[in-house]
Amino acid sequence: MNELNIDYILELIENRKFGILKNELSNLQPPDIALIFDELSEKDVIILFRLLPKELASDVFVEMESDKQQLLIEAFSDKELKEVVDELFMDDTVDIIDEMPANVAKRILKATDSKTRKMITQLLAYPDDSAGSIMTTEYIDLKKDMTVDMAFDRIRSIGFDAEEIYSCYVTDRYRNLLGIVSVKQLLLNSKETLISDIMDTNIISARTLDDKEEVANMFEHYDVLALPVVDKENRLVGIVTVDDAIDVMQEEATEDIEKMAAILPSEHTYFRTGVFETFRARIPWLLLLMISATFTGSIIANFEGKLSKFIALIAFIPMLMDTSGNSGSQSSVTVIRSISTGDIEFSDIFKVLWKEFRVAILCGVVLATVNALKLFFIDNMMFHRFDTGKELLEILVVCGTLLLTVMVAKIIGSMLPILAKKIGFDPAVMASPLITTIVDAVSLLIYFSLATVIIGV
Repeated sequence: MNELNIDYILELIENRKFGILKNELSNLQPPDIALIFDELSEKDVIILFRLLPKELASDVFVEMESDKQQLLIEAFSDKELKEVVDELFMDDTVDIIDEMPANVAKRILKATDSKTRKMITQLLAYPDDSAGSIMTTEYIDLKKDMTVDMAFDRIRSIGFDAEEIYSCYVTDRYRNLLGIVSVKQLLLNSKETLISDIMDTNIISARTLDDKEEVANMFEHYDVLALPVVDKENRLVGIVTVDDAIDVMQEEATEDIEKMAAILPSEHTYFRTGVFETFRARIPWLLLLMISATFTGSIIANFEGKLSKFIALIAFIPMLMDTSGNSGSQSSVTVIRSISTGDIEFSDIFKVLWKEFRVAILCGVVLATVNALKLFFIDNMMFHRFDTGKELLEILVVCGTLLLTVMVAKIIGSMLPILAKKIGFDPAVMASPLITTIVDAVSLLIYFSLATVIIGV
């Protein structure tokens, strides 16, 4: 929705031109209408929603923010609430109930029939991070002894209530998943062809307790529009559709970014997160990192007296710490992304370390060489910043430290996320903030150790 369209809709609402408004809304997509709702007062949200046709209204309701959904639910009569809920797919209903306060959730459940209520309760029982929590139970099921003609009759009879009809799932009387057949296959075969003759028995499926991020990655890997979900007895219990997989990918990417920036993940968008909630998400890591940073201060304090004899060395501490921190972050972010996409497993740790070691040598040599030239020709010859009579030794200390810290930082940055994943921690937590703190301390120890050995600090 562009700003011009929103302004026009708001003008129609203000002038109470509801006939024109209803026609205009009917030509818009549900996500765009949901955006308009964000600009409206509570009173206008209710008026606008009631102008929408029933099917469009349910699609818009799914796209709305949870606070607007709650507002409408509280304003609905029991009949209106039932009409909206009846039009929702099962996974959308579960998602909405999961975000509502208890009293609102009870009212939604009350608006459903006993069979739907039982199914919703079962879906809500799955862990939040599982495939079961994002699947829908509305799919097309066929039997292997059906003909293509019978299959089309089945699709016509239940297809309106199914979220996705392109992929049809072949099951037996006990709901065991036997195969998959696409509508394309049905269209390209004669009416008398048996489903058993054309179904694909090489089934790609997920289990109800599989991690939803791993399930989402399967969509990218196999290029499917929907994925069947089975229980431990291989009985078909639902499907995950591509739109839900995209939502999971977006949520996980946002969560990883927040963790890598030392922020506790939030379920709300930026403007819908209150100041105090934002504060609570940020302050724990800031406190932890502040305390951990005191270790680097202690290392500097221990060498303070000796460094006073070589003042020039102090000036290079920020550069060394920043470079090592950046080097570690580069490796950690790359490895964390590869872990999330399944490209790196724990068994690959030595291959990763070997690759990062070689990359570190190349980066370290180039950085050290460029820095040595800069220190010798600019800092020393032009600005005379080295005045102790040990210019070459001091340059050697700085550049040697740079080479070693880049190597150590890349090894730490690539190794910690893999180890974290192995022992059950989130690799994203091992990203920039924590790795940078560790690498800062290590770079100082290397710096002062080299200075002690080479120039006797």
